[in-house]
Amino acid sequence: MKILGLIPARGGSKGVPRKNIKSLGGKPLLQYTYEAAAASKVLDKVILSSEDGEIIEVAQTLGLEVPFIRPRDFSQDTSGSLDVIKHALQFYVDKGEPFDAVCLLQTTTPFRSKTLIDQAVSKFVEERTDSLVSVREVPHEYNPHWVFEEDENSHLRIATGENEIIKRRQDLPKAYFRDGAIYITKSEVILKSNSIYGSSISYILNESEQYVNIDTMEDWASAESLIKQLNSLS
Repeated sequence: MKILGLIPARGGSKGVPRKNIKSLGGKPLLQYTYEAAAASKVLDKVILSSEDGEIIEVAQTLGLEVPFIRPRDFSQDTSGSLDVIKHALQFYVDKGEPFDAVCLLQTTTPFRSKTLIDQAVSKFVEERTDSLVSVREVPHEYNPHWVFEEDENSHLRIATGENEIIKRRQDLPKAYFRDGAIYITKSEVILKSNSIYGSSISYILNESEQYVNIDTMEDWASAESLIKQLNSLS
């Protein structure tokens, strides 16, 4: 299976301005994701998708391939990942170099390992699902069976629709949330079904203690603390 590694990095981030090239531990943020992707054994090509000239220049300095400039229509605050992925895949279809699947690697989860990427792709190929996402386990106190939502009368109901709440933590079914590190999808699901997930989703559990998903300055501070911890161990 021929897989495209796609690193999206637009210039207009609001929560952490210019975060994709902001220095984290002496390296631009996007370098962490590129290094893991480049070290992976299962990605046939790794590219950057960006509309921003400065980001493109930094990426090229690192050796990251930038085959096109992303249209600004796909680089707005309201733009979704689906259009970004479709644009990249269609670019290679038009060149006569199609890929069977795409592995989306967001810069905002910088501490994913090459091993996690390799394991995710291997599981995706083995299970033959439409997509695969990396996840982390939801802490029991936030399990959806213990979460309430407001009804039409401004009263509370169990979010899962059950009449009785599960009493014991040990009886709660495991629940997971997307950690943002890895999304893998068959190209035909993206291009023909207009979906990142399709109808079948497998998962890889990311249990690394070095985890952060950067969206705010508080998240950035957490990333800096993690870098200091990692440096102190090396």
